[in-house]
Amino acid sequence: MTENDRLAIAAHLHVLLRRNTGRVTDTEWLASNADYARAIIHFARQHAQNAQSPQNASFPELLEWATRLENAWLEGATSAPGVPLVQRAGELLRQHVDARKYVGPLR
Repeated sequence: MTENDRLAIAAHLHVLLRRNTGRVTDTEWLASNADYARAIIHFARQHAQNAQSPQNASFPELLEWATRLENAWLEGATSAPGVPLVQRAGELLRQHVDARKYVGPLR
């Protein structure tokens, strides 16, 4: 997947986050920086899980687009030959990212 594809996914996720959480993201940085993308994916999933209610129908879409962005990054990730995508996804999720570095109050 190209950086342009990641940029398109990041732009869609940006709109969903802005609409549902008020969070503003940098779409170009989401498409080019894996650490920032990982932190925003974590934030989106956390918000979607906390916001699950019958009145909030947007959380499945937020989860879907966070997963799309993660998959876009995983497709471009280099790893040992023969390592399945599912295993690489697990490795990505286990990596600790200090979300406060990228997600927090505006200054």
